[in-house]
Amino acid sequence: MKLKLTKLERAWIMYDVGNSAFVLLVATIIPIYFNYLADLENISSSDYLAYWGYAASIATILVAVIGPVCGTIADTRNMKKKIFIVCLLVGTIGCASLGLVTHWIAFLAVFVIAKVGFSSSIVFYDAMLTDVTTEERMDDVSSQGYAWGYIGSCIPFIIGLCLVLFGDKIGLTMQLSMTIAFLLTAVWWFVVTIPLLRQYRQLHYVENQGQIIRRSFGRLWNSLREMKKEKHVFMFLLAFFFYIDGVYTIIDMATAYGESLGLDSTGLLLALLVTQIVAFPFCLIFAWLAKKYKGTTLISICIGAYFLIILYAMQLDKQYEFWILAVCVGMFQGGIQALSRSHFAKIIPPEKSGEYFGLLDICGKGASFLGTTLISVISQITGKVNIAVGSIAFIFIIGFVIFRKAVAMMPDHAR
Repeated sequence: MKLKLTKLERAWIMYDVGNSAFVLLVATIIPIYFNYLADLENISSSDYLAYWGYAASIATILVAVIGPVCGTIADTRNMKKKIFIVCLLVGTIGCASLGLVTHWIAFLAVFVIAKVGFSSSIVFYDAMLTDVTTEERMDDVSSQGYAWGYIGSCIPFIIGLCLVLFGDKIGLTMQLSMTIAFLLTAVWWFVVTIPLLRQYRQLHYVENQGQIIRRSFGRLWNSLREMKKEKHVFMFLLAFFFYIDGVYTIIDMATAYGESLGLDSTGLLLALLVTQIVAFPFCLIFAWLAKKYKGTTLISICIGAYFLIILYAMQLDKQYEFWILAVCVGMFQGGIQALSRSHFAKIIPPEKSGEYFGLLDICGKGASFLGTTLISVISQITGKVNIAVGSIAFIFIIGFVIFRKAVAMMPDHAR
């Protein structure tokens, strides 16, 4: 039976459509533009990959600090949307400002600000899932969010890509083309979020008893202590720390990796566009499979698939091989993200969703600092980017083992 979305569920999904445009920009055009700026300063390919990785690591460390505390504050009545709006504005304004800087260091600084705004907004957006739908609909709604996000993000991306590739034919400089592309993405991101801002109401919350910040730290500390009794939640967070770290590292570093191998920039962009297109139907396929098979089984399959993808990526040195890689990533990327999000929402207290999703963000986007830093350090030490990328395989192995242990600890209804 086809799921009929409510008006609020559709509005929630639209934020995935908006923010995914920035995700696609980060995975494609931004690293290539940064490579262009770095070339102007004669920075080597290994150092370029390392600096890009360090910037991504700094952004995720900042979110790891901000997420749990602000997430706990957001669980207070009527606070979740307010903090979400602040993060949205930081992200969109930062994105629009990327075209105004031309030195590579300044560009990385603005990028970090935009990435922090984006990643922080996702903490509260994910936490809204418990307010916008019911537990039995979470797998479907979460998967639809990722699916429509993948395909919807292609609209501003294709326009921006045409400007970057063909802007010179209508008299646009590279700088002006990039400025328009960044501004277009920021406007798209904000405008499609307006329905959610109008319709969202926080249903699950704790009452405001004054001294919000101090009490939020207290609630966060109590929740961390309570996890001793909820070992399956703790073990899932630990497993998520590793396996999703590998997923986000691939998203953050794919284009930079291809650039460092000397592959054609246009080919890289088009290949990653294919990733988005492939991800759309496969995300919906995983939503359908989740009705027939356990979500934990499907997550395990996705982790195993990513391990094989990394092994394939190690030997990659040709353009067509990158295209194959892009298709394989698209097949599993949405599934592992959507099912992990909905699975976690099912096993946590709904009134503490902001707090728990803040912790999840430490173990997810916040933890991707491990993968990007690992690639950066090994790349600089060995001078071989394929070895650096191969190191991510160990992260997936660790994540898989811990995840299976977490599943064994879960109540029967959560498996």
